[in-house]
Amino acid sequence: MEMFMKPWPYPRWVAHRGAGKLAPENTLAAFRFGASHGYRMFECDAKLSADGVVFLMHDATLDRTTNGRGIGGQQAWGALSQLDAGGWHSRAFAGEPLPTLENLARFCRANDHLLNIEIKPTPGTERETGEVVAREAARLWQGAAVPPLLTSFQVESLKGAQAVQPELPRGLLLDTLWNGWLDTALALGCTAIVCNHALWDAATVAQVHGAGLRSLSYTVNDDWAAQRLIDLGTDGIITDRVDLFSPAG
Repeated sequence: MEMFMKPWPYPRWVAHRGAGKLAPENTLAAFRFGASHGYRMFECDAKLSADGVVFLMHDATLDRTTNGRGIGGQQAWGALSQLDAGGWHSRAFAGEPLPTLENLARFCRANDHLLNIEIKPTPGTERETGEVVAREAARLWQGAAVPPLLTSFQVESLKGAQAVQPELPRGLLLDTLWNGWLDTALALGCTAIVCNHALWDAATVAQVHGAGLRSLSYTVNDDWAAQRLIDLGTDGIITDRVDLFSPAG
């Protein structure tokens, strides 16, 4: 069945939010840390500021990973750019700023690193966030040999990305195998399904590969789980444990 799948330019191992939990997630410090462990592909979370700047943050609220308060997407980039996004993690990273997607794109392109951008909209901005992230990704990676992979749990975000930049590869994120998931991914023109790793079994991998899509997993932090996915023939493993798994493995 795999003969029908398009060539896949991405490595098996992907560093979650830059370096997992070993550095403050979604900061340039984390991506540098992951790169120092040999990783050449990273996953990040992207959302919009109130004035339309694409920046990196997982949560809707600022409280967990910055010294700010409230909903990140409701603040202008000028205010967000002043926040400390590293001190919550450890003293060594205190003062680390929130990066824009443009900051990360420059780092990745200068070092030939690859990127999976999870579109993580502030609730209520799903379509707009998909559109803006896709436009920015197309601009920032113009001329790149390998574009970033855009993924999201939000179907509306993927629809937005598909509408404005259909040439960028997309993946549907799943935490359950909800009714119609594969048909939805195909309608969205996706090239990959990115599942909670526990959802994969031989039949589901065969179903996805038979449809010409790739099978990726999040967030894989144990040897036994990684080996199970490799034995199943899956295509990508997103991990926090950049210190445990060699990306050459």
